Order: sequence, then structure tokens, then C-alpha cells
Amino acid sequence: MTETRTIKISPITRIEGHASIAIELDDAGNVADSKVHFQSIRGFEKFVEGKPAEELPRIVTRICGICPWHHHLASNKAVDRCFGVTPPPAGQKLRELIQTIAQAEDKLLHFFFLAAADFVIGPDADYAVRNVIGVAKANPDLAKKVVQMRYKAKMMIEKFAGKAIHPVAAVTGGFAKAMTEEDRKWMLEGMREIYDFARFTIDFAKKDIFPKYMDAIQSLGVINTGFIGTVDSAGALNLYDGKIRLMKADGSYTDFEVQDYTDYLGEHVPSWSYGKFPYARFWNEGFSLDLDNPKGIYRSNTLARINVADHMATPAAQEELEEFRKLFGRPAQATLLYHYARLIEEVYACEHAIEMLEDPEITDPNVRAEAEPKAGRGVGCVEAPRGTLIHDYSTDDNGLITRANMIVGTTHNLGPINMSVDQAARSLIQNGHVDEGILNKVEMAVRAYDP
Repeated sequence: MTETRTIKISPITRIEGHASIAIELDDAGNVADSKVHFQSIRGFEKFVEGKPAEELPRIVTRICGICPWHHHLASNKAVDRCFGVTPPPAGQKLRELIQTIAQAEDKLLHFFFLAAADFVIGPDADYAVRNVIGVAKANPDLAKKVVQMRYKAKMMIEKFAGKAIHPVAAVTGGFAKAMTEEDRKWMLEGMREIYDFARFTIDFAKKDIFPKYMDAIQSLGVINTGFIGTVDSAGALNLYDGKIRLMKADGSYTDFEVQDYTDYLGEHVPSWSYGKFPYARFWNEGFSLDLDNPKGIYRSNTLARINVADHMATPAAQEELEEFRKLFGRPAQATLLYHYARLIEEVYACEHAIEMLEDPEITDPNVRAEAEPKAGRGVGCVEAPRGTLIHDYSTDDNGLITRANMIVGTTHNLGPINMSVDQAARSLIQNGHVDEGILNKVEMAVRAYDP
């Protein structure tokens, strides 16, 4: 009779959300199965029913305290479409600007505060020092600069838009306030400083971090999947608007409009998880997390976005993408490359924010169109730091929500995260040998996705 032993990692440390891992070993001490459990049942899709649609952009920000602006904007876009209103160009630009700054800030948070300890301190170091405090002690000048840049980005958003978290500035039909010339100038100065730090960060990582861990990058948590992300009409990465691109593991892809997402994506609910696991319904192959023969599985988030994009729309980010592709090809599959992709997106976000702030039209006072509640269906989508974020609402004649469906960025990656953890556990735990360093490496397969 086969006996099993279960190793539990609870909680997974240094991630944005809350999760645990259960690894089952067989009687030989090898991995029989691994599962990642996310405490993700929140009920937002149900308790917003009956609410006035225009209130949802202020409610759904509570889904995530790290990326509330992305929920705020995806929700506003969905409500706009329910009511049949199109924001004026300046209103759209202000929405995109704040979302882009929020993206830049979040990437600094993840790379330095959550992921860096594994690379700067080392994955086998004692957990008492393998944390953000250990990173700060190892390089206090850099740690101080990171805090300054994150603070600058957060306060830039708060000073202009009123709130850095739980935002209210985007409204149905546009934005609640116009940007003054004074606002534009001081925000432009701040973004240029953050951009300089973004360039320093990616150069530092390419020189002093990634080369030391190339073996781990090529082996830890590596799986073979498709990818999803948003591109503009020219095929360039776009974080705010565009078509959704669904790419297979072989690099072939299909583009579709976000309002048609149910024709392309399905939502599988396994018996052992509270979360729903999206998959590529369009591929007509079903759903399977089998490491050797996955079916319907794609990934979202930074690596996915730079894989699906033909190019980057800003020059420095394009140079970085070209260098990345010379090294790893397209699509790149190595899970730890999410960290590298995150820094490429950081450069892009800073460059794009500067471009928008250099556009004189961003100070146009016409930032909001009038809207009237009515019956309709609207699907809003933006690229959140953790993936393609979809809000889908239906309203009645009074503009009240009758149905809501949301696919949060991390949700796309629930299946792939389980696969990466299973691959890492099977490759690292052999014949019953397991220690803290090995278990931390298993966690690293999760942290790459920043769930």
C-alpha cells in the first residue's frame, strides 16, 4: 500500500495575495501531486447586482489594494459601454496616464520588495534575512532610492487624482477633473526621474542579477503554454486599450475584441479550488494541467504581454525587447523571465507616461461626456500588472446591474501557477530530501507571477 506525506507551505511569502501550497510525496519520497490554493472567493460578482452601474468603479477598487486603479478603469470602461458613452480624448488620456504611472510604481514594488530577496540575498539564505529588510541592509543606498521612486509615483497620483488607492477620479464618460499646465510640468519632471531609475534598474539586473541565475531561469518552474495580452492596431503592446491577442505555444495567434471574450475564453472551476481557471475555449482542446500535455492553458502578465506583442511602442523598451528576444526567442517560456519582462515593461510605462505628458492635448479641459443610465451590456478591459483584466456588466432600464462577470489578471494564471509549482516541486524534491531552500525555490515559481 502506498503511503503519502504532505508538505504544506502556508502562507506563500512575498506575494501580493494570499495562498498556500500542498505537496504530496509518495512512499519513495518523490512528488505525487502539488496544488496551489488561493483564498480568492470574494463574492464581488454577486453583491454588485442591483447596484447603480456608475457606483461600481468605486466599489471594485476594493478587490485589490495593490492595483485599484486598474479595476477602477476597467469598470469605468464597462459602464461607459453599458450606457453608450465615449469619453472625449483628453478624458481617455488622463485615464491612461494614471494607469500607466500606477503600472510603473507596481513593478518597482514587485521587483525590489517581493522578488529581489531571492536574487540579492539568495534563495538558500535564512528566511530571517531573505526579505526586504535584508535587501535594504545589503544595499541601503539602492533601497532608499527605491522607496523614493515608489513614493514619488504614488504621491504623483494622489496629488493629481485625489487618491492613490480606492480611486474615484475616473467617472462615467471620462475623468472628474482636467489637468492644468502646472500639473503637467511637475508630473513630467517626476516621470523623467522615475524613467532614469527604470533604466538603471534594468541595466543593474542584466549585469548583476540575471546572469548569476541563468541555470535557475532555464529550469525552475518552466512550462510550455500559450499567452494572452493586449496589442494596438499596429501589434504593439498596449496597457490601456486595443485588441486581445491569444497566442499558442508555437507562436501562432488570434486577435479578438474584448466584448467577444466569451467566444475565446472559458472558465473551468476545479473541485479543489475556490478560484476559476480560465482557458482557451477557442482552441477546442478542453482543459488540462498535465505538464506533458496541457490543454487550453495560456498565461497572462508581463512575460505574456511582451510575447504576444510584435514590438514595443517606445524606443528604449523596443531596444530592450530586441535584446531579450535574441537571448530567449518568441515566445519565451521560462517562468522566471517574468522578472526580466517586468523590467522591460517598467521602461515602457515610464517612456509612455512621458510621451503623454509631453502631449499638449492632455490639458484640454473637455474631459467628460454626459451619460444617461440605460439598459445595455458593456465589457471593459485594461492590462493590470498581473494580467488582462476584464469587467463584464449588464444593466436594466434604470442602469442597475443585473449581471457581472470579472476575470482578474491573476485568475488567468491560476492554472499555470499550479503547473509551474508542480514542475518545480517534482524537479527539486527527490527521494524524500527537502529543506527550506528547496521549498523557497518552489515558492519562487509562484512569485514570478506576482499573484
